[in-house]
Amino acid sequence: MSGFMGGKMDADERSRLIRQYRDGYRVVLEALDGVTEEELDRSATGDWTPRQIAHHLADSEMMSAIRIRRLLVEAEPMLDGYDEKAFAERLTSDRPVQPSLEAMRWARETCSQLLDRMTEDDWRIAGTHAESGRYGTEDWLKIYAAHAHDHAGQIRRARGMA
Repeated sequence: MSGFMGGKMDADERSRLIRQYRDGYRVVLEALDGVTEEELDRSATGDWTPRQIAHHLADSEMMSAIRIRRLLVEAEPMLDGYDEKAFAERLTSDRPVQPSLEAMRWARETCSQLLDRMTEDDWRIAGTHAESGRYGTEDWLKIYAAHAHDHAGQIRRARGMA
């Protein structure tokens, strides 16, 4: 991901993105509704399988939970990237998806608690992302508000539903 959005968002846009963020777990569960063990490990599109996506969501959400905390607490946070593809390929195999879905759920819930308590000053905080430079709390929200929805669509396509 190169270069982040920057620019100030208004309170309505922020509220909309927070609602979208909160809705992410639900849309992923909907995309997986009725999935069979066989479907978890195949992709109609040749991309990641639903199992890989579910585990990726846990990895990404746990990473995002640390990122927002570092942004809110550290004076000059340096946020690390990670090799998402390697994580998805190396750490998924045949692991059950339910624990990863729960990790995603609770990472989002704890982050939502933080979002509810952020001040206007908190929304102006920025750190540095090792791969893409300036990275602020608003960038974080824009990215993660869409993240689960994007992957829910990917799950539906992998299952041949979209």
